[in-house]
Amino acid sequence: MGSKHIAQETFDEAVQENIAEFEMDPEEAVREAVQQFESQGVDLSNIIKAVRQPASENGQKQKHEVLLTLDSLGRCVADSDLTEMAEQLVVFTDQCKEQLAFRYLAGQNGAYPVVFSACQLASGDRNLMLKAFNTMSAILDGQPDLLDSAGQDLLLQTLREYKEDAEMTLAGIRCIRHACLKHEQNRQDFVKGGVLPLLTGAIVLHGDSADVVRTASSALRIMTFDDDIRVPFGHAHDHAKMIVLENDGLRVLIEAAKAFTDNCSVLSELCATLSRLSVRNEFCQEIVDLGGLNFMISLLADSIDHPDVVKQVLSAIRAIAGNDDVKDAIVTAGGTDLIVLAISHHLANPQICEQGCAALCVLALRKPENCNVIMEGGGALAALQAMKAHPREVAVQKQACMLIRNLVSRSRDYSQPILEMGAEDLITEARATHRDCDDVAKAALRDLGCKVELRELWTGQKGSLAQ
Repeated sequence: MGSKHIAQETFDEAVQENIAEFEMDPEEAVREAVQQFESQGVDLSNIIKAVRQPASENGQKQKHEVLLTLDSLGRCVADSDLTEMAEQLVVFTDQCKEQLAFRYLAGQNGAYPVVFSACQLASGDRNLMLKAFNTMSAILDGQPDLLDSAGQDLLLQTLREYKEDAEMTLAGIRCIRHACLKHEQNRQDFVKGGVLPLLTGAIVLHGDSADVVRTASSALRIMTFDDDIRVPFGHAHDHAKMIVLENDGLRVLIEAAKAFTDNCSVLSELCATLSRLSVRNEFCQEIVDLGGLNFMISLLADSIDHPDVVKQVLSAIRAIAGNDDVKDAIVTAGGTDLIVLAISHHLANPQICEQGCAALCVLALRKPENCNVIMEGGGALAALQAMKAHPREVAVQKQACMLIRNLVSRSRDYSQPILEMGAEDLITEARATHRDCDDVAKAALRDLGCKVELRELWTGQKGSLAQ
């Protein structure tokens, strides 16, 4: 993706120039403009790649369709025309959902104040409020900076007043979810405003609604993210602790899972959130004590054909295995065999290979007994097959190297069997191909008993120096 950006106006002018000066038809003019800007390294993800209608007879410049709808919505809000406002909200929401470029252009042209005013104007009319908050959710998707403190207060107030209403709760949580993704300040403001008990409360109150449980769980997970590059240090860890210690988050999520034993998408989301909350030893143990491990193992076995679910369950198992006692519980429950099966079953999927190798790696760490089970279950062979299948995927190579090292570091008897599987060549190739693999690959080779050549590149001179 390019790092340069242009305004919509610049793109539109280039298209019109192609039509007027080079006599291109509209579609060709757009394609040529796209090619021209992308060849210059311009990121066009926020640009509407369509022909803007020509100027009207009175000379007024025409606008893209989404801005025409925004104008209509603005007039309805200004005139307090609730009937027409309801219709325009639906049209505008659909346009904003169609692609980021539409809502980005609308956001740059004052959409948020109009939509916020519509939400206020709809107060008391439940159906109209639902439409307005759905529009708010659509405009905030990918644009969390648009939300202001008044909007935050309105969302929190609405969640409190309509907590018994599943549809309104869902609409409000969707807004909060979009507002907090990649926006640390919004996260902190919402947490200070009391959003965490509202989210866990929504899961309890509407435990029969798959949409509410899935979306509220996702929102809780986003509160533990550290994804805002503008902020050097976020409150992800603190938020995770608050969810668990102050809002009984682990119990709420695991209890919610019991109502959706056949719903893979809900269970996958709950697993993803549990993995983000496994930030302390005692939290990992609590997940097991509450039955979380049993539901993860069952889910992995029942959903082995669903890659998205498998990936999330492996990630959750990897997270809770940070606790040494939980490692043993996972192995006793048959987790290692299922992890190996998952890797083998989805060998073409690099993310599953990575998460599977990482989970086995954690289970093997400082646990010779677990290493026995992993070896007997084919874990080393599965890891090497993953390395062979994904030579260019640094994460797969790195996790597999770390697993091999953990398997042999305290159980040298496994070195020869693993070497006979072709480990040395694969690990040497990983080291040569990926600089990030150098340390772990070198350690794996050394613990396998292989001769390791130490090389140091000195860019200050021609060639390299060996030591």
